[in-house]
Amino acid sequence: MKNSKSTLALALGTAVAISSAVSVPAHAEGKEKCYGVALAGQNDCAAGPGTSCAGTSKTDYQANAWKLVPEGTCVEMESKTSPTGFGQLKAF
Repeated sequence: MKNSKSTLALALGTAVAISSAVSVPAHAEGKEKCYGVALAGQNDCAAGPGTSCAGTSKTDYQANAWKLVPEGTCVEMESKTSPTGFGQLKAF
């Protein structure tokens, strides 16, 4: 039993070390997820139930679909469905 606990501890430690060493993909550095700004079929990912990922949003300015935008610009971008009229940092 001691051997399997040691093995598990080593595996978990290795996983944590690897995950902390992984950097943000180059295309995402300096960017933020902005909800409600993508046009239909032009989202970057996570468009809610019934969709799989990138390019699957069904409507323009879909509230649960996001697009990567330059950091700090999301809340300045137009969103015709947002309660504020601008992009949101969380799904709405």
